[in-house]
Amino acid sequence: MAELSTYYENAIVNLMRSVAFTQVAAYVALFTSDAGLEGGVITSEVSGGGYARELAGLSASADGVSANAADITFTTATASWGVVTHVALMDAITAGNVLMHSILDASKTVGSGDTFKINAGDLDVTIA
Repeated sequence: MAELSTYYENAIVNLMRSVAFTQVAAYVALFTSDAGLEGGVITSEVSGGGYARELAGLSASADGVSANAADITFTTATASWGVVTHVALMDAITAGNVLMHSILDASKTVGSGDTFKINAGDLDVTIA
């Protein structure tokens, strides 16, 4: 995942201008399209059916690279979440700002009773 949002790009530039940036935890959010992710206008995040964002749990960075240290397992869907095609790191458990986003290597249809899981090490975060 290397696509920074406009919000996060601006935050990085502002750090170089000595404008403070509050440290945040990164939460993983699932999306059914990339609509609005770059500009931070969230229109396609999965909702309902027991969906909730999950903490990313990133490992320490090395050479601008990190990944999830453990499996990220979302709650079992109680209704269809649709076809999940994109993932984003958000700075809050609800609402908040898009930090980074990416298309999934393979889309996943999540129906009632299904569990969406990102295996340890599979959520690659690269700043280059």
